[in-house]
Amino acid sequence: MSSDKNIDLVAVGHALVDIRLVVSEFPQPDQEADVKKQTWGAGGSAVNVSIAGRRLGLKTSVIAKIGFDNFGRLIVDELLRENVDISGLRIGLLPTGVTIVVIDSRGNIIMYGYKGVAEELAPTEVSEYVISKSKWVHVASLNLETTTRVLDIAEKHGVATSWDPGRLISKRPWSELERVIKRVRAVLANEQEYQNMTGVSDYKQAASKVLEAGAEIAVVKRGEKGAYLKTRDVEEEVPAFSVREVVDTTGAGDAFAAGFIAGLLRGYSLRKALSYANAVAALKITRLGSHEAPSHEEVVDFIWEKGIV
Repeated sequence: MSSDKNIDLVAVGHALVDIRLVVSEFPQPDQEADVKKQTWGAGGSAVNVSIAGRRLGLKTSVIAKIGFDNFGRLIVDELLRENVDISGLRIGLLPTGVTIVVIDSRGNIIMYGYKGVAEELAPTEVSEYVISKSKWVHVASLNLETTTRVLDIAEKHGVATSWDPGRLISKRPWSELERVIKRVRAVLANEQEYQNMTGVSDYKQAASKVLEAGAEIAVVKRGEKGAYLKTRDVEEEVPAFSVREVVDTTGAGDAFAAGFIAGLLRGYSLRKALSYANAVAALKITRLGSHEAPSHEEVVDFIWEKGIV
């Protein structure tokens, strides 16, 4: 990488506000659940990945769109507090997107999402300058037109790329998804999204199809079952780490993505980066809040305690 690349990771995607409601159990239809705790804070794929990466020791930036409103201000304040570069943020006329996250006593979640202005990030609003100064760009849950623009810029400036399609985009026709897959270094998606994309129920076969389409690395996030990785030469599967208490699984996939990218940027082997990412996600789910990722030191200590070298 050239010496002028002073940003390690740019996260491109959604910037939202999460309103979190903690209940003992989810209500049945026409019933009411008492809320035990209520909090709110910044969330969305771009925010989660950029903050997680920053806490893991990377210099990070975010490219996303917020509204000119109090929720937009909250997102800016939290990003600045975490020392994330916000020069790629754009402001639109629609309201800032909001996700209502209901969490039960076992850490299970139900989400109600209003994307608002987050969906309006246009190709012309993507900062070429920010991407040109970066070593890695991660795109998550973003419309394919703007994703294509991000990849155009990244290729022009020799920036490594990864892609998490998200639930909705993963359901697009394979012919559209393939055009993105063949241009990225790594695809990071969960098991259901791999099935949505490829039409293949077996996650290992789905990963193979993604590799055949042109990606260099296929990573399948399997939640409590761990993670699977495949390249043309390497196949790795690592189990999830056990934790004492699951508090909130929101943002675990974003924390995993930040951990995997951080591992690669630190020069870890693919297996070590995969295990490191699992540890980041495991620690995240013990905390309330979608971007409450651990520090690099906490991850190293956690892995050491688990006896993983």
